Amino acid sequence: MPAGPGRRGSATSTPAPDATDPMTQSLLTTPPTRPLVAASILSADFANLAAECREVLAAGCDLLHLDVMDGHFVPNLTMGPALTASLRRALPDAVLDVHLMVEDPAAFVDAFAEAGADHFTFHVEVVDEPRRLAERIRAAGMTAGLALNPATPVEAVEPFVGDVDLLLVMSVQPGFSGQAFRPEVLPKVRRLAELAGPATRVQMDGGVKPANAAACRDAGCDVLVAASAIFGAADRAAAIAALRNHAPATA
Repeated sequence: MPAGPGRRGSATSTPAPDATDPMTQSLLTTPPTRPLVAASILSADFANLAAECREVLAAGCDLLHLDVMDGHFVPNLTMGPALTASLRRALPDAVLDVHLMVEDPAAFVDAFAEAGADHFTFHVEVVDEPRRLAERIRAAGMTAGLALNPATPVEAVEPFVGDVDLLLVMSVQPGFSGQAFRPEVLPKVRRLAELAGPATRVQMDGGVKPANAAACRDAGCDVLVAASAIFGAADRAAAIAALRNHAPATA
């Protein structure tokens, strides 16, 4: 892929994705024609991570969602740029959607860009100037997202809706997979979907499964993140299809 303004790297680093890359554009910055499904690798088997990710992509997932936690903003430690770079080497065509649940996301922009991340979401709760950070993320060659926790009022995000490519509504308190979905956040999704332009995605993350996916989609969510609902399913392709479509589901 030709170098662009946001691409950089060395012999030992993975080139950063360009926000103008057709793959990234087609998924995150063009008007949606169908809901996207992102597999959160937090529930994958890390001993077989590349194989697990290949399987869910082959089963129909559109993106791989990487939950990055620092043990401070949330009470857990997970993954970082090194794992992102490993996935990029193993899966050169995968769209890597990194979600930073950290106290200082600005400190990691360059590292994740160099590791090969396509998209970088940060939390409104920890950034004083979201607009400036979004500009820096785009300059590094990634698309930018802004997230808010269940207890954070939607008004905290509203001034910045036009400055990012994706708005992420957390439907659990971030930190661990397997939590129960909190339907009280759905009005936030409706409000952000009303404000978002046609090229801005609205993403839901936390406790999403086939049984509540229709409510998420009906509220205006067009990117559904699921962890255990995908990686823990006996039939992963069926689970992904149920998340994406208004199909009957009991789980």
